[in-house]
Amino acid sequence: MRIDVISIFPDMIEQFASHSLLGRARRDGAFALRVLDLRSVATDPHRSVDDAPFGGGPGMVLAPEPIFETAEAAEVTRPLILLSASGRRLDQQTVESLASGGGFSLLCGRYEGVDERVRLALADDEISVGDYVLAGGEVAAMVILEAVVRLLPGVMGNAASGADDSHSSGLLGHPQYTRPADYRGMAVPEVLRSGDHGRVERWRMAQALARTHQQRPDLIEARGGLSDAERDLLEEFGLLPEL
Repeated sequence: MRIDVISIFPDMIEQFASHSLLGRARRDGAFALRVLDLRSVATDPHRSVDDAPFGGGPGMVLAPEPIFETAEAAEVTRPLILLSASGRRLDQQTVESLASGGGFSLLCGRYEGVDERVRLALADDEISVGDYVLAGGEVAAMVILEAVVRLLPGVMGNAASGADDSHSSGLLGHPQYTRPADYRGMAVPEVLRSGDHGRVERWRMAQALARTHQQRPDLIEARGGLSDAERDLLEEFGLLPEL
């Protein structure tokens, strides 16, 4: 997989991609990352890539020329995704779709945004990482990089590690525990120490359902509500009265 990132702060992306799981995956060749400096095509002494908006208003707008020229000269990997607060909201389904492809490019917005002609004539998609505004698209690019790369084959040591992730099944993740079995009077649930793997899996599913119902009822609604079998499972572990 090849991922291209266009940014006016390439060092931010390079530094992030050199650490932890992402850095190891890059060194191991699980993916190739190319960070393109938008200022590299600027011709004025200040390496300007922005200008004041037509019609007036606060702030500056990334100009179309450096973006088009950078993307075309580098023949960036498609699809080219514009990162902006106006895009469709990132979700696990989108992450999985990107991870299953051959690569993509991310264009980091800045200032008041990018010239509309970039969105209309250059970008293939537009994504937001949430319903809030960031100073620029670099942090959003980091989010997408990590979310996608961790799903690539061989990146996580255990191929099943992502199966129980929050949102992978439309539910939040179940609670996790490790040693010690008792800490400051807080004991690990007995079922997790029972050795009964079938019961452990049922408990985890029940906990995921209960947690999702309590914290993200919209996700339960999107699944069509709780089924009879799910209600039975919640009742088995005494969780149904809490909903």
